[in-house]
Amino acid sequence: MRFTTGSLLTLTFAALLTACAPRAVQPPVGNGLRAAFSDAGVVWAEGGRACVARAPSFVRACPAVGRVVDVNWHAAQAWAASPDLGLVATLDGAPQTLAVGAVVALSAQSIYREDGSALTYAGAAAAGVPGRPSLAVTGGDGLDYVLLGGQLVRVGDGRVLDPLAGPFLALTPSGVRVTPSPAVDTAFGSYWLRNSRLERVDAAGKVLASVPHAAGQVGLVGSLVVTVSSGGQVRAFGTDLTEVPLNY
Repeated sequence: MRFTTGSLLTLTFAALLTACAPRAVQPPVGNGLRAAFSDAGVVWAEGGRACVARAPSFVRACPAVGRVVDVNWHAAQAWAASPDLGLVATLDGAPQTLAVGAVVALSAQSIYREDGSALTYAGAAAAGVPGRPSLAVTGGDGLDYVLLGGQLVRVGDGRVLDPLAGPFLALTPSGVRVTPSPAVDTAFGSYWLRNSRLERVDAAGKVLASVPHAAGQVGLVGSLVVTVSSGGQVRAFGTDLTEVPLNY
C-alpha cells in the first residue's frame, strides 16, 4: 500500500500492516520506556511497541503499527510514530494515519522529523528546529519545547532555555522544567519516581508520602496520579498516594 505524503488516510490497522493535551511526556528510561499522559489515559512505547490504556478502566491495547519510536496525545487520540513506515497512526478509536517521512518525536501539537522539520497532525507545515530533536513536548503554556543536542529549546523562537538540559521534562503551568528523574507537577504537589519509590513532594522539597515503585514514568490522568513501568504495568494513585485498584 502506498501513502501520499501529507495526506490524511483513514484505514484499519489490518489493511495498513497486512495483518487532550498531555500532562507529561518523558524520554526513555531503562530499556526504552517512553510515555505520555492526558485526561484520556496513558500511552507508552517500549522496545518498539506502543500501547494505550484509557481511563477509567485502563485496559491495555497494543495494536501493531510497526516499530514505534515515540507516542503522544493529540485531540484525545493516542498517536504513535513509526519511522520505518514513515507515518504516524492512532492506536485506538477512529483509525487514522498520516504519511510524514522520517519521524523521530511527537508533541501534542506537532510531528518532528529527523531533519528538524515539523508537521501538524493535519499534515500542514509547522515550526521546526535546526536538527534532530530527542524529545518534544507541549508545555503548560501551549508552546512546544524540544531537547536538541542536550539543550532545552523553545520551538517558536528557537531560544535555548537550558544549555545542559535533561534527561527529563515535567510540565508546569508556565511551560516545562528540566528534572533529573521522571516527575509531574500538580496542584497537590510534585510526584517523582526515584530511588525505587513514588514520592509526593511539596514546594519546599519535603517528601509528604512515598510508596515502593519500580522505575518507570509518571503523569496525571484526570485526578489520578498514574504510572507505567517496564512491561506495561499501569498503576493509579490518589493524590495522597493511596493506590486505586485497577481491574484489567
